[in-house]
Amino acid sequence: MPTRHLDDVLYEIDNGLATVTINRPDRYNAFRNQTIDELVWCLRSAWADPTVGVVALTGAGDKAFCAGGDQKQRAETGDYGPSEWGFMQSEALHRLIWEIPKPVIAAVNGVAVGGGHVLHVICDLSIASENARFGQTGPRVGSFDAGWGSMYLARVVGAKRAREIWYLCELYDAQTALNWGLVNKVVPQSELNVEVRAWADKLLAKSPTALKVLKHSMAADQEPAAAAVSFDALTLYLRSEEAAEGGAAFAAKRDPDFSAWR
Repeated sequence: MPTRHLDDVLYEIDNGLATVTINRPDRYNAFRNQTIDELVWCLRSAWADPTVGVVALTGAGDKAFCAGGDQKQRAETGDYGPSEWGFMQSEALHRLIWEIPKPVIAAVNGVAVGGGHVLHVICDLSIASENARFGQTGPRVGSFDAGWGSMYLARVVGAKRAREIWYLCELYDAQTALNWGLVNKVVPQSELNVEVRAWADKLLAKSPTALKVLKHSMAADQEPAAAAVSFDALTLYLRSEEAAEGGAAFAAKRDPDFSAWR
């Protein structure tokens, strides 16, 4: 696959492990359309590269894995900035993580909220640092994810927990995430990269065909069939005044007032 210049994302390959890092620490690694475009390119590159057997997804710095969509960008321009495709590729990114025939490990090194929480949920495995925090923000900022971020989450933690996470928009610590089955392991921040490397090496020692078939088998049984419909609904919703109120309130650091749409 041809090389390309990356601004928002770092891509590194080391002994079979491709590490994809969202590199926007000044925005808590929140993504804009350009970020998603670059993540899509990295996942496709890892898929096509026969030297890559495992992919790790993480965020730069020690404060955030990913804080979801860049609400400051949204407040400034009314959207998430330009995309080389002309539209947001969130569904394409989610489907790549879901379908790439190689294990994807989320290295959660800080807050994983909103769309960032969705990314870690979709990954095959999640290893979190002790300072990681997890949660959803959609109903608070005028957004939602009715695809993998809610349907599959309910399968991971159960329907009642998933409703709590989405309805209340609260943050949960790493130990709670472990207890709920949201993550596979919690380690000190200083040991996160070492632990991810160790898990990757264990996976790289296994049959790649066996891992590929197992991933496809489990994905087929857990496919959120309405994911595409949900993204269409989200696109329409984000054009509404109700959604705009959430983004504006976030940018102004005030509580949103959604009473007009009840």
